[in-house]
Amino acid sequence: MNDNCIFCKLANGVFPTATVYEDDDFRAILDIEPAAKGHVLLIPKAHMANLLEGDESVLAKALPLAKRIANGVKDALGCDGVNILQNNCEAAWQSVFHLHIHIIPRFENDGIVIPWEKQAYADGEADEYAKKIAARIKYTITYKP
Repeated sequence: MNDNCIFCKLANGVFPTATVYEDDDFRAILDIEPAAKGHVLLIPKAHMANLLEGDESVLAKALPLAKRIANGVKDALGCDGVNILQNNCEAAWQSVFHLHIHIIPRFENDGIVIPWEKQAYADGEADEYAKKIAARIKYTITYKP
C-alpha cells in the first residue's frame, strides 16, 4: 500500500466506503462522484499506477471480477447495460494514478456521454497501423479490409 495514494487507502479500508465487494486483492466501492447512481469502482488493494504497469497475477483476476460485479449491478438496478471503463495515463483521462475499473449502469436514453470524435483511416492506413502495433506485441496478423 502506498500511504500517499487515496485509492490505496479506500481499497484497504482506511476510509469508510460504500463497499459492494471485497476479497484479498480487491475492493469494489460506489464512486462518490458517479456518472450514474450505482457507479462502482473496482480497485486493487496493491498499488499499481495503471493497467500498463500492473501485476499480471492481479490483472488476471480483474476482468472476471468486473464481469461479476457488472452482472450484479445489472441485476440489482435493472439497467439496460453497463460500461466497463479503465483509463491509463493522463492523456487517456486517468485522473487518479492507482488502477481502477469503472462499472457504470446504463439506461436507454440516460444522457450519459462518453465522448470521442469518430475518425477514419485512409486507404491502406489501417494495415500500416496494424502491422506497426503487431510488431511491438510480437504477433503477426494480416489486415483484411
